[in-house]
Amino acid sequence: MKNFEPEIVAFCCHYCAYTAADMAGSKRLSYPPNVKIIRVPCTGKVDALHMMRAFEKGADGVYVAGCLEGDCHFKNGNTRAGQRVAYVQKILEDLGIEPQRLEMIMMSAGMGERFARTAFEFTEKIRELGPCPVKPIKK
Repeated sequence: MKNFEPEIVAFCCHYCAYTAADMAGSKRLSYPPNVKIIRVPCTGKVDALHMMRAFEKGADGVYVAGCLEGDCHFKNGNTRAGQRVAYVQKILEDLGIEPQRLEMIMMSAGMGERFARTAFEFTEKIRELGPCPVKPIKK
């Protein structure tokens, strides 16, 4: 699907991943415009329902981007988020949806380049997978 532009939802921790996205912008590093960032106080606040709802609302791929391991501002929120991502990946697989459409990514606030690179790489991976089989019903 050459013309397929995936919709990506990125749940980003306020302290690290969102700041890294801001740094990417400050450094004028571009990343795909189809990556929609949702700032959360901590990735530990991202529930399985939020991830599944993103797919239900039309996302082709979702990633949860939080602090580096051991550096969570809320102690272990990123660890809890990683466990939830693994849980939802299993649900996706049970539903016949590629679990690679969901990822947990960890980065620090100073990793603007990594944020931009991750956005490009994840978008390309989802582009190769094609549209998500779960698409909202248009009324």
